[in-house]
Amino acid sequence: MEPYSSDDIKRRKNKFSNIIKSDSGIKKVILVDRTGLTIASISKFSYFPADVDSIGAIASAVFCASEEQGKNLELGDLEIVTSEFSGGKIFASSCGPTGVLILISDPDINIGSIRLILKRSVDELKGILDEFLSGIPETLDSGLDLSDLDALTPD
Repeated sequence: MEPYSSDDIKRRKNKFSNIIKSDSGIKKVILVDRTGLTIASISKFSYFPADVDSIGAIASAVFCASEEQGKNLELGDLEIVTSEFSGGKIFASSCGPTGVLILISDPDINIGSIRLILKRSVDELKGILDEFLSGIPETLDSGLDLSDLDALTPD
């Protein structure tokens, strides 16, 4: 996989910047993979305290758990998970089969507006996420033949 050019990086930063600027109530935007690994994030305020990696991991886990629950109940594809707190809201939306896009907002944000922002943004970010993850091997197999270790394991 070739390294990104400065134009590619600038284009990706602009997409995240456009998302956070799309509504004054959005405080933070995080893109994670389904395992919770943070791929990118942007914050509107430098003083906004947040452990991005923890938020991303937890939001991804909640999203994936909700998705599994919906599958078990045959409710169809999960679109958005919304967590409402007295001090703000967290929105998590599917970003293709490999990612989750997370928005953190003020408590009085218009939910319809956020839904529209998420739907528009997810389509743009799917490509970035797929491109980023294409350099990661599907299995982290070392290529070693470990079948002879089975004989050493007692039944």
